[in-house]
Amino acid sequence: MTNFTDLGLSPKLLTAITAAGYDKPTPIQARAIPLIIEGRDLMGLAQTGTGKTAAFGLPLINRLMSQTEARKSKSVKALILAPTRELVNQIAANLSTYVSGSHLKVVTVVGGTSINTQIKRLAGGTDILVATPGRLIDLVDRRALFLNSATYLVLDEADQMLDLGFIHALRKIAPLLGTPRQTLLFSATMPKQMNELSAAYLTNPVRIQVAPPGKAADKVTQSLHFASQGEKTDLLMSYLNKSPEGLALVFGRTKHGSEKLKNTLVARGFDAVSIHGNKSQGQRERALKAFKSGEARILVATDVAARGIDIPDVSHVYNYDLPEVPENYIHRIGRTARAGKDGEAIAFCAATEIGYLRQIEKIMKTEIKVIGGIRPAEEKPEPRGGNRGGRKSAPHGGGKARSHAGGSGRRNAATAKPSGDKPNQQRRRRSVRKPAA
Repeated sequence: MTNFTDLGLSPKLLTAITAAGYDKPTPIQARAIPLIIEGRDLMGLAQTGTGKTAAFGLPLINRLMSQTEARKSKSVKALILAPTRELVNQIAANLSTYVSGSHLKVVTVVGGTSINTQIKRLAGGTDILVATPGRLIDLVDRRALFLNSATYLVLDEADQMLDLGFIHALRKIAPLLGTPRQTLLFSATMPKQMNELSAAYLTNPVRIQVAPPGKAADKVTQSLHFASQGEKTDLLMSYLNKSPEGLALVFGRTKHGSEKLKNTLVARGFDAVSIHGNKSQGQRERALKAFKSGEARILVATDVAARGIDIPDVSHVYNYDLPEVPENYIHRIGRTARAGKDGEAIAFCAATEIGYLRQIEKIMKTEIKVIGGIRPAEEKPEPRGGNRGGRKSAPHGGGKARSHAGGSGRRNAATAKPSGDKPNQQRRRRSVRKPAA
């Protein structure tokens, strides 16, 4: 199938797709849409930037358009769960385009914004709700929302939801949904727990995989520059000066380090903004708006931005710090080379990051081309907990321990307490249990 007209979508939806500038479906869209329209449960695996939102959003909207019953107070017909605020907002923006001219209503709920405003918005009910799990549970606990009429459930970026410990929230949410229901699970990677998640929440699912797990987007040119931690900031500025056009996304590992790097860049005359878990929702939205418009051509971020940013003009991704979770490298570099464009991803690697580099190259089954520096002897990274006896750790790499854009990886902005996106719960992964009927 090479055209949207071949996929069984309604004429009204095809009109909206055409108005949005969509031409031909991507592989994941071409394979998933007909199956979802049939009502099948589905597990879709595709690398970031391949159009997964339209793959589940278009057939879901197509089915909802055929329903004529009025919305009920505090009700929802379709629930889409995503791990971060940015991804929720990105999904909702796309869905709002697809439902243009129809009777369907799309609402978002995320942490970091007024819950009272969200309660008012949900009072009359909605057709499609896009939410982070933590805020959704808050609303359910306040009886501001009832999920028993939701017969469609989508888990987007399910691998990251597992990594961030949202499985506990999912166990609480799933039994509240209506039955029978159609469940769709979409992911860019395939961790071991994914099959358990599929077995627990999907019924006889069809599995679609359009790219091997660990494969980067084809149009991303990857390269590697070895440098000590103390050399990275000057090295980054050198690369930024070489490519003054386009937008550059710079990934650090910690909130504090990323903010410090942004401030340094601004002090050196670069137009830079930042997003991470210590920023309010308003600050994050303003930073993204400035970046998208080109008002700021550099965005410094933690892995909160590795998914949920769909900006076609991002020409460069710089991994200032390599991630501890190797799959996050693939998501990071997937922020460039979008919408058919080319992109460049440059990674900086210090001695303490050689182990991370080995894991990244292992899952990608390739070696990243070295364009600068000399590969150092591996040094073990400083323990994330530091000295638990109350004394400060010794300085590392010419600065205070964890004061740069390095440090811990899993406690990044997406999991930080100030975001309001995650309920109080253990972060440790557990096996997926079969949910209550």
